[in-house]
Amino acid sequence: MAPVPVASGAPGTPATVVDFAQRLLITFAVMSSTLIQILDTTIVNVALPHMQGSLGATPDQISWVLTSYLVSSAIVMPLTGYFADVLGRKRFLMICVAGFVAASAMCGVAQNLVQIVGFRLVQGVFGAGLVPLSQAIMTDSYPPEQRGSAMAIWGLGVMVGPVLGPTLGGWLTDVASWRWTFYINVPVGALSFLLAMRFVPESAKRVRRMDWTGLALLACGIAGVQYVLDRGNTRDWFSAVDIRVAAGLGAAGALAFLIYSLRLGRRAVFDVRIFADRNFAMSCLLMLSLGVGLFGGLVMQPILLESLLGYPIFTTGLLMAPRGLATAVAMIVVGRLVDRVDTRYLVGAGALLCTIGSFAMTRYSLDIDVFWIIWPILFQGLGLGLIFVPLATIAYATLPRTQTAEAAGIFSLVRTIGAAIGIAVVVTLLTRQTQVAWNEVGGNVTRFNHALVEYLRPLHSSPTDPQALAIVAREVGRQAMMVAMVDVFYFIAWSFVAMLPLVLLLRKRTVP
Repeated sequence: MAPVPVASGAPGTPATVVDFAQRLLITFAVMSSTLIQILDTTIVNVALPHMQGSLGATPDQISWVLTSYLVSSAIVMPLTGYFADVLGRKRFLMICVAGFVAASAMCGVAQNLVQIVGFRLVQGVFGAGLVPLSQAIMTDSYPPEQRGSAMAIWGLGVMVGPVLGPTLGGWLTDVASWRWTFYINVPVGALSFLLAMRFVPESAKRVRRMDWTGLALLACGIAGVQYVLDRGNTRDWFSAVDIRVAAGLGAAGALAFLIYSLRLGRRAVFDVRIFADRNFAMSCLLMLSLGVGLFGGLVMQPILLESLLGYPIFTTGLLMAPRGLATAVAMIVVGRLVDRVDTRYLVGAGALLCTIGSFAMTRYSLDIDVFWIIWPILFQGLGLGLIFVPLATIAYATLPRTQTAEAAGIFSLVRTIGAAIGIAVVVTLLTRQTQVAWNEVGGNVTRFNHALVEYLRPLHSSPTDPQALAIVAREVGRQAMMVAMVDVFYFIAWSFVAMLPLVLLLRKRTVP
């Protein structure tokens, strides 16, 4: 079952042809590693309150469990191409999986906040390369005419993971402990490691020099931006000194890295001239916009279902599951179409479906039934499946094979930043618009308001009753948050609309 090297892709670049059985096992190996990394960005979120009590942390301190992982992962992700070239993709994949599994186990046994934040930093370092590595390996393991199907299979883990994460995390926390949100990675990661060691073919190595200056500038830029996006809302944005400092460091680091890398060319940490490829540049912009819409919606819907409508966490997971199922179905279908239909039509159709589903959510209220919850989610799921596979395919269509791993690292970084932007914006909008709506709705709460008197009459109360004020305040809070949530759904809908002009800038993909 040994791979047979043949000439393919860029001149002088070896590709690998494998038989069907080995290709299937390679797929299992890289998909399992992708799934645990994607799950770990969302599965821990629902366990944070339990972790806070167990570790004796404040709400502000426990958020570092998320921030530390996101920052370290974002810094290392663009270096995937460098390490894949120097170590070889197979060896680098095995190192990443082994390190990620070990760090996950250590997170599970952590006894205090310092330990778990430190282990999460390590987990982010090793997890950063898993998604781009798996994408690059999948691309090279399938012949050109089957790469659309390969991206469909790979996309299942990337897109279904964020939907499955909160549900699985909530269930594990309820039936066992928050520690099992980390322990779950150990058996899956061990299987991925064994399959990778046995079946994933090694790639050719290249001698490359580490650009330490560029790495420092890149780390400064990414860490600053990620810190601002992740902590800005809890720190009241630029009114806080640390946010202003992080924003300045992030902007200065990013600008300095861009100038420095343009001067250094291919000797830089990664060649920024890769964005001169129009398909890759436009695909990154589209992925950025998609991250805003996808992850923004994933944050809002659990808040709506649990906090406002009163659904238990497991029911919330079941109601959100149709998005993942619809995405999976769409990816399977589009995997067969992507090599026959112009990818621009598929991405455009997906953006339209997401737009329809998002605008339907702007009709939500506190009285919506299950049907109105599910059908917009189905539309979004179908749209995401139509977008993701063609976009992941066309992004590399006009790039040399030698840049696949590097491009995959950058592409994954863009998706991560898009998600961070989306979460930061929607949480800020929800907070600010809730305050605005509270003042507007609360301004009508007076003892002379006949509607208020009639609202309290069935409760055998009156506007002068202190207990009535507590009841009214709670209801005003719910109504204000619902109004704010509708405003957020409008923002998410327009983020999908913004994708449509970018689709027109993509070049038609030519299948080799």
